[in-house]
Amino acid sequence: MSDNPLTSPPISDRVREAMAISLRGCDELLPQDDWLKKLAKCEATGVPLRIKLGLDPTAPDIHIGHTVVLNKMRQLQDLGHTVIFLIGDFTTLIGDPSGRNSTRPPLTAEQIQINAETYKTQAFKVLDPGKTELRYNSEWSDALGARGMIQLAAKYTVARMMERNDFHERFHAGTSISVHEFLYPLMQGYDSVALKSDIELGGTDQKFNLLMGRHLQQEYGQEPQCILTMPLLEGLDGVEKMSKSKNNYVGITEDANTMFAKVLSISDELMWRWYTLLSFKSMAEIDALRAEVAGGRNPKDAKVMLAKEITARFHSAAAADAAEADFIHRSKGGVPDDIPEVALTGAPMGIAALLKAAGLAPSSSEGNRLIDGGGVRVDSSVVSDKGLKLQAGTYVVQVGKRKFARVTLA
Repeated sequence: MSDNPLTSPPISDRVREAMAISLRGCDELLPQDDWLKKLAKCEATGVPLRIKLGLDPTAPDIHIGHTVVLNKMRQLQDLGHTVIFLIGDFTTLIGDPSGRNSTRPPLTAEQIQINAETYKTQAFKVLDPGKTELRYNSEWSDALGARGMIQLAAKYTVARMMERNDFHERFHAGTSISVHEFLYPLMQGYDSVALKSDIELGGTDQKFNLLMGRHLQQEYGQEPQCILTMPLLEGLDGVEKMSKSKNNYVGITEDANTMFAKVLSISDELMWRWYTLLSFKSMAEIDALRAEVAGGRNPKDAKVMLAKEITARFHSAAAADAAEADFIHRSKGGVPDDIPEVALTGAPMGIAALLKAAGLAPSSSEGNRLIDGGGVRVDSSVVSDKGLKLQAGTYVVQVGKRKFARVTLA
């Protein structure tokens, strides 16, 4: 660090432990030596480090894949550092081009405000709200004005900007790039200047933006931040990254029973990855549990512990216990106490049409596919005949492990 060299206080065991916690599950920590010096300086002076995470409220809610980086924030928060949860209400107006092959349509100010309130509520399921500095980047971005924006843009070259993968690929593919998209990494980087952050966290897709913050801090005469990127969490399938569009996600606003069952559905191998990135257990505890499983303990025991921990975080310990009991009840063929009541007319009705009408399948053809797969039950009996017609009466209809309805057919 040529402009602002860090002094090198002695490296204590506590600093080494903080470094190990920082590295847990991370993809990259750059530069590691600088972060070690920052941690040592913090211990020597008693001045907590400033940990920055910015999220643009582009959608109304988040799934547990988004909480991977929040978990890292919480780990650093528990070490006594100042965590800054930055809501990018200004940058959302631009639209982050990261990983995009087209221009991202900006949201309206009203949409951003609604989403920001939801993000704040959801983030505080992981972060300690009493120890979190909540900021909005419109505070300093609006104040920049046209003159400040031009001065900021002068601190980076077009050639360097075009080194960014998504811009480079779009340019050579002849896909349009709007000038305002160049402003996004500059504005995100300027956030680090405004907040005087010591380290900025983000997903692996944010590396260019995080490095921009480091560059701009040097331009403005500040000690440059370190950057820490966290991997993108694999979804329920264990292959693709968690995404609502791929339907392999666990939403943090989902009910406790659904959340518990979804976590329990992941593979034994993926479970340990999720433990590292999502659990608040120490790595020593996780390693001990893994050794028990390797020694013969049922891996389902470990998976239940993970499912209960995650469910309790976003609901409560009591809700997690109830979700476990509900799952056991269902696995034994039991019917939940509280299931939707549906009234239909048109008896006799074909089973596939009934599944669609009751909201248990999106279409009759999908209903038939579910029947072929043995996933449909009526009054606890598996339906194998797609030609089945139900007469007037009341039936408990089940699709898969989690979908139920008490259907009264007239």
